[in-house]
Order: sequence, then structure tokens, then C-alpha cells
Amino acid sequence: MRLTVLGCAGSFPGPESACSAYLVEAEGYRLLIDFGSGSLSALQRYSDMRRVDAILLTHLHCDHMLDACTYVVVRRYDPAGPLPPVPVYAPLGAAERIAAAYSTEGEPVDDVYTFYGLQPGTFPIGPLTVTVDRVNHPVETYGVRIEHNGRVIAYSSDTAPCEALLRLAAGADLFLCEASYLDGAPNPPDLHLTGGEAGEAATKADVGRLLLTHLVPAWASEASIVEAASAAYAGPVEVVRPGARYDL
Repeated sequence: MRLTVLGCAGSFPGPESACSAYLVEAEGYRLLIDFGSGSLSALQRYSDMRRVDAILLTHLHCDHMLDACTYVVVRRYDPAGPLPPVPVYAPLGAAERIAAAYSTEGEPVDDVYTFYGLQPGTFPIGPLTVTVDRVNHPVETYGVRIEHNGRVIAYSSDTAPCEALLRLAAGADLFLCEASYLDGAPNPPDLHLTGGEAGEAATKADVGRLLLTHLVPAWASEASIVEAASAAYAGPVEVVRPGARYDL
């Protein structure tokens, strides 16, 4: 199983990265998890944009799904002919949200996507075993656990601390976890994690490696986020970068 970071900027595209988008590959199958603002560019840089087998959108904030709207053009108007519909696993309302963003008339996109509504549970996507659960964010949002051949990647999506996050991350080899806020600051409740909270979750879940993502450089320095995470978690900690690949 391979994880490729396409975009990792938090809340809006950063100077060096698109928003959240992560490609998970196994046995030739390609699952795109989130498709945030600007990430279609990175998909072309690090992979074949036509070879996406399924998409999972953790929630419907623009920084996690907006390029799924632009991707309609790629699949509908390919010079060789329309590409087959892609399965999209997403919160209810994704079809309407994407259609409205793509066209002012809300033109349906069911020729491009086949939508499946997410709900807590475990199900197969290609050769991958995927578990999702609701996490602590203002809109319907799902954290993700992906298993293949005994190896596990967990992804927080956007969340404040919650028990579901710990269940999803339990024993994961890689824990891709957001860390948007600065510890000790008057942060809004029930929205995002701090570096320290990400580290605490990694420790409680006993993960093998903590990969910090969704940082917002305009809000907090990377060094401060890493320092706080490392103080709470004794294992390896790193901030992900676009193009980074992790093989399990």
C-alpha cells in the first residue's frame, strides 16, 4: 500500500501546497481521499489524472472537495471520449454540492460520478478495507481507516479531539493527522486539533508514525506545531509535503 500526498495545506491553498488530497494505491487500484482546492494540479504532477478508481470525500468544505467539481471537465470531455463514472463515497448532499459548484444551473454530474452516502462502518473499496466514523467538526465529517495486507493508514480529516478518532487510529502504522491550531491560543472549540492534541491522539492510539497535515502557516509556525506534537508523542513525527510517498 502506498500513500502519496497531493495537497496538505489547511483551510485554503498555501504558498507551497494545494489543499487536502491524498492518493492511496494498492494492487494497481487508486483511491483518492479528499480533493481539495488546487489538488487537481498536483494529481497531474504525481499521477495520471485519468486513472482514479474511486474518490472518498471526508466532508464538503471546499478545502476538501472543491476540485471534484473541476474534475468533471477531465472525465466528461476527454478527447478520446467520456471516461466511465467514478464511485464517490461522501456525505449526503455531495452530488448537489458538486453540481452547483460546477454549473450555475446545477447540471447533474451522474455521468461522471456514482455517489454512495457515507455512514459509520467498514466496507471494501477495491482491494482496500475502509472504516469511517463521524469525527468532531461542525459539518458531517468522517475520519478514515484504511487496511491492506495487515497494514493500516489512519486519516483524521478535520476534527477536534474525540473518541472516534482514537478508534480509527488504533495501532495504525501511519497516522495522517491534522494540526491546524497553536497550543495555548484561544482556539475555537470543536473545530480543529493543535499539534499537542495530535500528539496526544497518536500516543493514546499507539500509532507507529505521526504525519502532520492541514497546517496553516498564516496561523501558526510549523516549528511550534511540531514541537508541541513531539512533546506529546515519543514516536517519529514529520510534517507531510506535496509529492511525499509512504510505502507500507
